[in-house]
Amino acid sequence: MDFLSQCTSGGCGAKIGPNELAGLLNELPVFTDERLLVGFDSSDDAAVYHLSEETALISTVDFFSPMVEDPKTFGRIAAANALSDIYAMGGEVLFALNLVCFPETLDKKYLSEILYGGAEKLKEAQASLAGGHSIYDHEPKYGLAVTGKIDPQKIIHNNTAQPGDILILTKALGVGLIQAAVRGQVASKEAEKAAIQSMERLNKYAAEKMRKFSVHACTDVTGFGLLVHAAEMADTKVTLVIDTEQLPVLPEAYHYAEEFLATAAGERNRQFMAGKIDLTSVSPAYQELLFDPQTSGGLLLSVAPDQAEACLKAIQKEDPVAAIIGTVCERTMDQPLIIL
Repeated sequence: MDFLSQCTSGGCGAKIGPNELAGLLNELPVFTDERLLVGFDSSDDAAVYHLSEETALISTVDFFSPMVEDPKTFGRIAAANALSDIYAMGGEVLFALNLVCFPETLDKKYLSEILYGGAEKLKEAQASLAGGHSIYDHEPKYGLAVTGKIDPQKIIHNNTAQPGDILILTKALGVGLIQAAVRGQVASKEAEKAAIQSMERLNKYAAEKMRKFSVHACTDVTGFGLLVHAAEMADTKVTLVIDTEQLPVLPEAYHYAEEFLATAAGERNRQFMAGKIDLTSVSPAYQELLFDPQTSGGLLLSVAPDQAEACLKAIQKEDPVAAIIGTVCERTMDQPLIIL
């Protein structure tokens, strides 16, 4: 029985749409704990819990079904994706717990390889594997519950960009489009390899560099695509001006967008942003890139203008595709959250 054939969807493209989630979360009963510094109310990347003057815990969880044929590669990608939220908050990863769903009828060698791939990324992150939980399910799924730490005074939120800031994106876009092309058997080996390398890449290295600069806001770009994550960063307080010509794009992703290869998650992202952004100046292909769901995508940073170039150069030493993609402006009442 084939590993990937068990799955009807995969990667961050399998996420429930932002419109649906917002309605569900708003109906939950809430207990307020003053030590909970960051909860789900702000759509931030992870929860933060205050322990002492010097230390707060960061907690996040992420898992999904496979989007690639090789189980070990899937394990690496899923682990890199789950760790990313800690990095986006400016934190240091401490340990993680495995989350596993696996078909009873599928060869357990696949499970062994998934777990091995995940462990490889945890070792690279210098994070301990501390256990986990597994169940039988109709589809294989894998991810991590991750705990990190941070100085409470140094938390980087996703919605605290300041006017004048410069926007930096650390990974190229187009993962979802390339994976759609792979499923349609029209992707080149070069494009598929580039997408896998990007998904496996830890945001650890860019995060280590950004801590040395005045980064006012940060988020990782995942299943909601660049535009929805950018809208969360704007948060009705500022307007983000994005230059689409400066966006780093994975090889052939734009071509696949021109060929009308789209994803269901990308369409959900488009529907969420309907009426919130003017797309008339953007080609249909670039629109697909902006809405494209990114599995284990890069960090979107809002950096003080006098430090942005130095921050970019530092990041580019290990993540050369990183690029300045726009600016942050004061928002007036009649302005959209994002201008393209």
